[in-house]
Amino acid sequence: MTAYLVYDVFTDTPFGGNQLAIFTDAEALPQDKLQAIAAEFNFSEVTFVYPPDDLRHTAKVRIFTPTLELPFAGHPIIGTAIALADIGFPPKMTLELGIGPVPCTVANGRAQFTTTAPLTRDAKPDTALVARALGLTVDDINTEHHTPVQAGLGVAFVITELSNRDALSRCQPDINAMRDGAARYPGSLDFAILAYVVEGDLIHARMFAPLENIPEDPATGSAAAALAALLCDLTGEIQDLTIHQGFQMGRPSVIHARADASGVTISGQAVRVMEGQFLGHN
Repeated sequence: MTAYLVYDVFTDTPFGGNQLAIFTDAEALPQDKLQAIAAEFNFSEVTFVYPPDDLRHTAKVRIFTPTLELPFAGHPIIGTAIALADIGFPPKMTLELGIGPVPCTVANGRAQFTTTAPLTRDAKPDTALVARALGLTVDDINTEHHTPVQAGLGVAFVITELSNRDALSRCQPDINAMRDGAARYPGSLDFAILAYVVEGDLIHARMFAPLENIPEDPATGSAAAALAALLCDLTGEIQDLTIHQGFQMGRPSVIHARADASGVTISGQAVRVMEGQFLGHN
């Protein structure tokens, strides 16, 4: 049997934020079953923790969605770091991920990590297609600052600014349009879209990846990092963002993202809600 923990991430309240299952000692698990285990949970992500390849680091972490392994994702890093600190790992740690080593710090139930992975722009998807994929009209998309852009830090999202909160609330993804987008603009995720609205000091966001078995994600740290990096690059100014996500789903999440020329820092809280045992049945 192998133990696992379940944390709600980017919240300090159980049943908020984004669920994460963490196998803090995954060495005994069959490697060919990791994807099946992640699919069994059907959370946005599951993490598997191993001894580091480089002994100067704290641990190696593999991240799986229900359908694929990711090199980088935000809420799994935050949740895994807090879980490891809770079971006795040092509060300052370096986690080995698919994008390389990522330094993390944990204090008082809050973690932060910084990534220096470069921002990549893979494509500029057709605005009308993006609108159709979100179940909106072209007029609902704000192109004043940027048109929809497929960009990310290791994992790419179609980052799309909307005209107002009403448009954000009306998003209803069209699977056929999503499939069309994935075919025309292939990426690490199948046409996952981060839709956002700027309202004063806050950013309200929703993230949809139905082709990855994630109809809507309550909190997406990697998308928040991509957005902060993109806005920093576009404006040439430091970005210090507070992002609200998951509120419409009933799983409110708060993500803090700071981007400057040296990299992107993501921070947030997490709370343990469950623990259990994987029995290893075939």
